[in-house]
Amino acid sequence: MYVKPSCPYCSAAREHLAAEGETVEERDATTSAAWKAELMDYTHDRGIVPTIIWDDGRRQVGFPPGRG
Repeated sequence: MYVKPSCPYCSAAREHLAAEGETVEERDATTSAAWKAELMDYTHDRGIVPTIIWDDGRRQVGFPPGRG
């Protein structure tokens, strides 16, 4: 899950996924140029967080679903 600091939607997604029993790798897009580039690619240069990439290849941009 790509995140940025102090993002309330990222916090909501984190809490929701934890409640669902999902384990999540978080990538703070502000701390790594590579992670920022990946986020920009996944979001077509919009940089929307959270962006969740599922193991099966599905992509969720924004939270709740459909928000991004």
